[in-house]
This record gives sequence, structure tokens and C-alpha cells, in this order.
Amino acid sequence: MPAPIEPASIELVPGAPLIPPFGIGAWQWGDRIVWGYGQGGYTDEDLRAAFDAALEAGVNFFDTAEVYGSGRSEILLGQFLKDSGQRAFIASKFTPLPTRFRKQALLNALQASLERLQLGCIDLYQIHFPPVLFGDDRWLEALAEAVQRGWVRGVGVSNYSETQTRRAHARLAALGVPLRANQVEYSLLERAAERDGLLKLCEELGVRTIAYSPLAQGLLTGKYTPENPPPGVRGRRLPAARLAALVAFNALLRDVGDGYGGKSAAQVALNWVISKEAIPIPGVKNQAQTISNLGALGWRLSPADVQRLDQAARELP
Repeated sequence: MPAPIEPASIELVPGAPLIPPFGIGAWQWGDRIVWGYGQGGYTDEDLRAAFDAALEAGVNFFDTAEVYGSGRSEILLGQFLKDSGQRAFIASKFTPLPTRFRKQALLNALQASLERLQLGCIDLYQIHFPPVLFGDDRWLEALAEAVQRGWVRGVGVSNYSETQTRRAHARLAALGVPLRANQVEYSLLERAAERDGLLKLCEELGVRTIAYSPLAQGLLTGKYTPENPPPGVRGRRLPAARLAALVAFNALLRDVGDGYGGKSAAQVALNWVISKEAIPIPGVKNQAQTISNLGALGWRLSPADVQRLDQAARELP
């Protein structure tokens, strides 16, 4: 197995590096069903340019999963990282399918991810979602074993509720391994983590909240309207009334952004996530999207503007 790449974080906590405050999501890297990879929209060269632009700007946190593009995302990320010769903080995920029964299944999946990524160790390895049919004790035990074997530096969960997070945190603590993160959908349009008390719990436990789809799969970029809906399955499941309401909401985001030197709707939406002490990992398909998203860094929304956006989001249909 390849020698591990050391984490890029300069400050360490016991057992694992700190999770960087901003990352790049790689769900789109190889996904045909939702994002149309390989169907003319973007190429591997576009993804490489997106990756390079992030590293050039000092953003070196990349989040992937074994199921993204049926492993293609990990393969691309591993090759890009190898070619760059640079260090990065890499997160990936294990899928707890009902057909996976034994603890060894996670360890086997982790080894396969390490091979695709061409790494000896992953910085953050997460359970992608709570198991449907059985409890997660065996997966939590497997995560602890992976840490002990030196295959991962930190462990997390994803899509876990407040109750599930509390239990996973306690179980891992009993095994001597801290729970580092819970990755959940979180944006101005998806606030369940706030309503259910998950964000508050994570803060209390010292668990970082990683926000996937922080731009609501493109709805907070301002590029979609009732006349120009998102392509594919994303557009088919959106009512026209919802898109119409978002036209005015994105105009508000741009209006707020004007007060910060002309920030875009997307940059304001990402900065809002940062203001909530969550770590956004917007997905990118090309260099332009990476550069645009990086415009969310280096400034901070005022409490008054955060409250203004909170209220406007609550009033959306």
C-alpha cells in the first residue's frame, strides 16, 4: 500500500488533524445520474482544473465517497493529488448497505478506497448514512479499528440525527476514539440541522458540522429560473413555484453581497454557512466554479445580515 500523505493542517489535536474550515465536494466527479458526468457537460480536464485552482488558493480539503461515480471520484481525486505532488486533507465515506453484514466489510471498503485514492491513510473516514436494518455498533467498532491500524486519522458520520450523533459519539468515546464530524445537508434552504438541535449538539460535543450541498445543488447560485430549471433529475423534482420564489431570494443574496464589494449570491450563501460555524464543501465541476466559491472566504457577514437572510429563508414557500 502506498505511503501515507501527511495531513496539511498545521495544528493538531490528539489523534487527528483539525478539519480545514472550507472544502471541495467531489460528488460530481464521476456521477452520471444526478450531475451528467461524461455526457458533454464537463470533462476530467475540467475537474483537474477545478482541483488545481483550489490547491493554488490554499484550499486543500476534498471530500469524496466510494459510491460517487461508483468509485470514479476517488480514482480521479487520487490521480490529481498524486500528479500535484502536494499534501491535502482527504475525506471519504463508507456505504452501510444492507448486504454488508460484518465489521470486516467496512475495513475491506476502506482498503479499496485507499487503493483508488493511492493513499496509505485517509484523514477523515465517515459512515455515509445510518444503517437501515441493523444498528451501527459494528461500523463504529470498525472505525475505531481502522484508527488503531493507522488507516485513518479521524472518523465521522454523515446524515446522522441528533440522537444518532449523541449515541455514536458515546460509543466511539468508549472505544477511545473521538467523533470528529457529522456531515449533513445544510444551507439557507435546508435548515433541519438547526430545527432538530443537531448543530447545537455538535457544538456541545466538539463535533464539527460539515455542510454538503451548501448551495442547495445550485439553487443558490442564481442561475436557475422557472424558464431555465436545473437539468436532469434535479429540475424534474422542483415545482415552478419554488423556482419563482428563489428568483427574488437570489436577488436578495446579491443585494446583500453588494454591501461586501459585489459578492455573488453563491458567495453570500456560502459565507452564511461559515457564519453558522459549519464547514461548507460546495461541489465543483470546473475551474470557474472553484474560483467563484473561493470568493466566499476572507470576509464575514454581519450578524444583522445573517438575521436578514435567516428571516427571508423562513418566508420562502
